[in-house]
Amino acid sequence: MPRVVIDAWAQHPTARHVNHPMFESLRRWTRGQQGSALQAESEWPVQVTLDAMDQGGISRSLISAWSSPSGDLISNDEVASFVRQAPARLVGIGSVDISRPRAAVRELRRCVRELGFKGVRVLPWLWELPPTHARFYPVYSECCELGVPFCTQVGHTGPLLPSEYGRPIPYIDQVAIDFPELVIVGGHIGYPWTEEMIAVATKHPNVYIDTSAYTVQRYPAALVDYLRVHGRRKVLFGTNWPMIPPARALEGLAGLALDAEVEALFLAGNAQRVFAL
Repeated sequence: MPRVVIDAWAQHPTARHVNHPMFESLRRWTRGQQGSALQAESEWPVQVTLDAMDQGGISRSLISAWSSPSGDLISNDEVASFVRQAPARLVGIGSVDISRPRAAVRELRRCVRELGFKGVRVLPWLWELPPTHARFYPVYSECCELGVPFCTQVGHTGPLLPSEYGRPIPYIDQVAIDFPELVIVGGHIGYPWTEEMIAVATKHPNVYIDTSAYTVQRYPAALVDYLRVHGRRKVLFGTNWPMIPPARALEGLAGLALDAEVEALFLAGNAQRVFAL
């Protein structure tokens, strides 16, 4: 039976997204790394992302919209159009403009009810607001009503914006206290506060971690130990494509020495459950 792998955090980028000046720091880190693609002269066909998935053995990718204070870098309707081109392979994750909370709630409803998206992603660092800011709370409440996860970034900010708002403690911890039924998926493992993120995920039954933006060989030992035992149902595989190509993200997986159940949960089972795929 072929291995099933679900990428919990990816993008099929637009040129305005992948060329944004804030990603210059990421371009410095990834320049010369095979398969990384953080600039584009023109719009990519969806087949570019599908080819990268095939090379890495990815069954399905959750591709995200990006709403920012300066406008949509990848709009929800663009994500929906990408998904329509490969509905068996791509799953939509929406994004909303939290500067207009009521409009954000209406857009979230549209994303889920009309576009068929499986969650929403908002990046606090992009808005330079902590996840505990009042503008986020209507979105959290609506996620609970719709039964979809709220996806966000935890840990330091790779792009050229402040890192403070990626701290799991106090921010994610407080949100999970205020909304115990809210499913929260914290991407990018929380580094350099990975142990804080593990503590928050252990404390709260609906808080999860995804490994996007990190290759297997760069997972901190504490995260691997958690994945093997207490966190076997708490950690989801992710790439952050196009920053990291799927094949490179998975290199060295055998070296983690995961048992068959843990590996299946990590690569697909946890994402299937959390996102109701």
